[in-house]
Amino acid sequence: MFTITKKHVVMARTLGVAIVATLGLAACATYDDEFAGINSRLDQLDTRVQGAAQSAESANQSAQQANQRLDQMESRVRQLEAAPRRVPRG
Repeated sequence: MFTITKKHVVMARTLGVAIVATLGLAACATYDDEFAGINSRLDQLDTRVQGAAQSAESANQSAQQANQRLDQMESRVRQLEAAPRRVPRG
């Protein structure tokens, strides 16, 4: 029959620790991969948000310029409306 000696117990314990350590390292590698994927997605989202912010800023500037032109046109229309009417020739 097979007898379990102190040497076998130590060897089994060492093997168990090695297996647990290996599984732990494999799990860490898996988490590292997951974190890398998440970080990559966050970087992509950050890039998209920055692009959207730039587009919004550009649209805001265009809207401000359009409002300034409308204000100028409104001022000119008021001047024309306030001016005396011309009598057509002929």
